[in-house]
Amino acid sequence: MKLFVGLGNPGAKYAKNRHNIGFMALDQIASDHGFPAFRSKFQGLVSEGRLGSERVALLMPQTYMNKSGQSVGEAARFYKIDASDVVVFHDEIDLAPGKLKAKTGGGHAGHNGLRSLHQHIGPDYQRVRMGVGHPGHKDKVPGYVLHDFARADQDWLDDMLRGISDGAVALAAGDQAKFSNAVALRLNPPRSGTGQKAPQPRKTPDPAPVKPEPAAEDDTRSALQKLVDRFR
Repeated sequence: MKLFVGLGNPGAKYAKNRHNIGFMALDQIASDHGFPAFRSKFQGLVSEGRLGSERVALLMPQTYMNKSGQSVGEAARFYKIDASDVVVFHDEIDLAPGKLKAKTGGGHAGHNGLRSLHQHIGPDYQRVRMGVGHPGHKDKVPGYVLHDFARADQDWLDDMLRGISDGAVALAAGDQAKFSNAVALRLNPPRSGTGQKAPQPRKTPDPAPVKPEPAAEDDTRSALQKLVDRFR
């Protein structure tokens, strides 16, 4: 049993915020893998299904970001799972937009949702760090993450969410490398051929035929005639 947790804030006001990218990831997984509708439970919204052979619960805490651990702790106790079976999807300002890294354990780096999780289940859970970029100064961070994604972000955001869904089965099986590769294939697909033929090398024109000099034995010209012909 695995518990996939998406971090965010509840309500339509926050739905498209950078801080809610974790909710977006779970919505994509649920939609693509046929999970039933989310229902209220564990101070959050939960949906249970399967990813490959693994049973998985998807949880979106509705406690607001800085109290996410309350919801996750309650769910973990109900399912009787350790922190190592919890996978948390969250925004990461220390990664450029469109970058993603999966890891296990570590600090919370000032992220309020992760800080709350540390308090309730400890630090040994898995994280999917979804890069949203940094506003440039720490004082601007709250307003930045609580603001909607820009229109220019939509292409990479869509690719990242689809990649997460593509790799969800591998992640549930504990294969972070395979999961990360699935995301990378969406964000940086292999370049295909253009379908155009390679330029052909230029042909060097054949040299003009050289008129052979008459054979010595056939040359009946006088010495004076040969001199005149030479300077023509």
